[in-house]
Amino acid sequence: MGLESVGDLAINMILKKLEGEDVARVACASKRFRFSASDDTLWTNLCFHELALTRPIDHLGNPFPSFKECYQAWREAFDMYPWSLVKRVKKCWDRIKTWLTNNFPEAEATLCKGATEADIQTLENLLKVELPLPTRILYRFHNGQEIVKANPETSNFGSSLGLIGGYSFYNHLVNVYLLPIRQIIQETQQIRRHLSFLRRSKFVLVAASSTFRRKLFFLNCSNGQLYVGTSKLHSEKDIIPCVPQDLITLHQELNIEEQQDAMLLWLEEHGRRLEHGFIKLCDKENGRSINLFPEEPPFCSTAVTNGVKVRASALIIPEFIDPRDDSEKYLFAYSIRLSLEPQGCLINGMSFNSCQLHWRHWIIRANDDVVSNFNGEAVIGQYPLLHPGAQEFVYQSCTPLPMPSGSIEGSFTFVPGSLACPKGDPFLATVAQFPLQLPDYIF
Repeated sequence: MGLESVGDLAINMILKKLEGEDVARVACASKRFRFSASDDTLWTNLCFHELALTRPIDHLGNPFPSFKECYQAWREAFDMYPWSLVKRVKKCWDRIKTWLTNNFPEAEATLCKGATEADIQTLENLLKVELPLPTRILYRFHNGQEIVKANPETSNFGSSLGLIGGYSFYNHLVNVYLLPIRQIIQETQQIRRHLSFLRRSKFVLVAASSTFRRKLFFLNCSNGQLYVGTSKLHSEKDIIPCVPQDLITLHQELNIEEQQDAMLLWLEEHGRRLEHGFIKLCDKENGRSINLFPEEPPFCSTAVTNGVKVRASALIIPEFIDPRDDSEKYLFAYSIRLSLEPQGCLINGMSFNSCQLHWRHWIIRANDDVVSNFNGEAVIGQYPLLHPGAQEFVYQSCTPLPMPSGSIEGSFTFVPGSLACPKGDPFLATVAQFPLQLPDYIF
């Protein structure tokens, strides 16, 4: 029995099992199949399952009268790329944009429309590079961010809307955004005049801090790795890979459909961290921003002592790493969050509605060796007074290490009531150990 004798419903069910390319081939076989393949519910299903589309729009958000035309437009727009890679890149952007829409719409508004093939070709011609396919497709969806950089004569703040986010401690403020193509060209050319190794190794600047503090991310177009600059950027020894090298696979090594470069892996990991709450938004005086200090274990520790809750985490500060300094090669910033549980401060069965920090004690290790064991009064010159239900008191500080791994633990001495009017004996609130380590992914 041939397919021509099969009923319309069965034909429709068969077509729904096929990929879009196969549906198009079947439509060429006969008028009947062409008619069945023109049913827009079929293309609605395809657009949803392949592209997660619920409306007939293209990658730039332009509407179409039907899902069939919409699907056709997508395939034509990306006909020079492996379709499986296009779908993967779209999924990556969808995850990030969904989080931005729900949590940080002002940052989503800075995303630029997708670049054209002509835009990408201009970059490649002027910088004499060939972008890895995943990065090309990433930029076809969104051509970086339109961000106002800091003017060093007026302010160090810049914008807080960087897609990658950042951190602050003392007077060091960083917020990283994705550069649009015109800025990639301009700033890469400028940096190459001073750093010839970037030109020889086919590096382009793809992300940077909008603040006056330098934090620069370079994509190596030859090997697909993403690197971040350290404090003394003179040679290739002064940059650090941001993604595990063994995950990067370009077309020289395997099937072109399966390749992945560091930019795609980096943004996919960033999207997962945002989605799962591993990193979150914070409110600062210059606006909301994505805070890169980890919020979840195992990289964020939590301890509750007598109602005092202490959360602590740390991250590497790559722009302060000095590869030539053996004693203080690495710098880690750490964030401490202090709060009082709703039941207040509980000591020997008695409840107090406040307590105030007086002293701190830190034990800092490089690997398992103690490199610092000290006591000090206050934290960054402050004596936080905690109340039930009040906002967390958050502060940041930093510590150098001679090696890329270690830990911090310790305690805070609190007084029930306040220092001016103590209601009981001082007590120690534990700071559970939290890691200091050079991570697999650097943001």
